[in-house]
Amino acid sequence: MVDRELIRYYRARAAEYEQIYYRDKPGRRAELEAEGKRLEQLVTERTVLDIPCGTGYWLQRMSRTADHVVGADIAMEMIEQARDKTVSGPVDFVLSDLYSPAFAADSFDVIALGFWFSHHPHQSYNRLFDMITYPLRSSGLVWMIDNNPPAERPVFQSAGQDKHSNHYVRRYLEDDTEFTILKNYFTRDQLEAVFSPRFRIERLTCGRNYWSVVLAPK
Repeated sequence: MVDRELIRYYRARAAEYEQIYYRDKPGRRAELEAEGKRLEQLVTERTVLDIPCGTGYWLQRMSRTADHVVGADIAMEMIEQARDKTVSGPVDFVLSDLYSPAFAADSFDVIALGFWFSHHPHQSYNRLFDMITYPLRSSGLVWMIDNNPPAERPVFQSAGQDKHSNHYVRRYLEDDTEFTILKNYFTRDQLEAVFSPRFRIERLTCGRNYWSVVLAPK
């Protein structure tokens, strides 16, 4: 299940994507830095699959403490950006689709999804959960981070909802190319309701700009 418009958007945005982490917004920067420190602690001496790895922002942080990180993405443009990062430990890259990953069962201690869950449609969460738990070891954990509407402003432009209550937004590149992409937002209660049937919630952090979660499969 690949959203072709979303992939086209991220391929086109790869060279400018990482600006989101460095905008002059102290509150946002503080939340991201705090999560980076928690993530480094979480992956210490563990093997990690970062999928989709995007431009490698979180992969770079995880490489400081993890035993080994595999960065996977469907967009080679993103992998090329990630490969330019200076990393601190063993890192490999794989061109792979999140929904049909080329990884064996029981291969990783941590599966990391940065800013992707919000792009997944409500009606097929179970398929996503199947995909991310398959390569996870029995004692493994899933880590996610995503953004709340305040992190999107002032560029937030709603484009309505579909019949499954999935929310769509308009996004613009620096050259003003327009894309309409699926982007869902969640309250704490909604996140708990989505994750609780399949996972034990080890930690759920809900800030003003971002939320993050650590999950253990039941």
